[in-house]
Amino acid sequence: MPGDPVIHLIDDDGEVRAAIAFLLTSHGFAVRIHQSAASFLDSVATAQPGCIVSDIRMPEISGLELLHRIKQLSLNLPMILMTGQGDVPLAVDVMKAGAVDFLEKPFADEALIAAIGIAIGRFETDMRRDEEASLFRERAATLSARERDILDHLVAGKPNKVIAYELNISARTVEVHRASVMTKMRARNLPQLIQMALQLPGPIGLK
Repeated sequence: MPGDPVIHLIDDDGEVRAAIAFLLTSHGFAVRIHQSAASFLDSVATAQPGCIVSDIRMPEISGLELLHRIKQLSLNLPMILMTGQGDVPLAVDVMKAGAVDFLEKPFADEALIAAIGIAIGRFETDMRRDEEASLFRERAATLSARERDILDHLVAGKPNKVIAYELNISARTVEVHRASVMTKMRARNLPQLIQMALQLPGPIGLK
């Protein structure tokens, strides 16, 4: 279906690509095939969202280097790396770098399908988090300068009386602004408001 996560399959071995692509499509996944990490990076700006299944030992750019580049670009593309020559230090490096899984060829079909399930789950979680953060930013943009000050102080854990003293306003004024902040941010309670604020960029939540 349109909009479903896409599996970007990267491997310099044509036979391996064909076999894995057949496996994934037979399980209902949308698959895009790339012959190398370099060719994938050439089109990464228009890459459909989803996850990456990549060999680790490839010419020019290895799978591990690709993983680092994806992180540097802040792309929501969880990665599963494969190898025909696995070793413990390499596996440790891959997992430390943030890969979803590290599969040694030949692997069971079920192992790859399970890893993809985890990767897509991570992708969808990150998508929801990004959408929530965007929504929180839109709501925060409606706050007045004074309300932003109040929010900063609330996130810092300061009670109304302290906020009133530091901003040189009355405690009652703090209460009014605080209620307005809660309404505009659509927060049910203070803990939820703080969680929202901590996802916002800029000065909010940083004091």
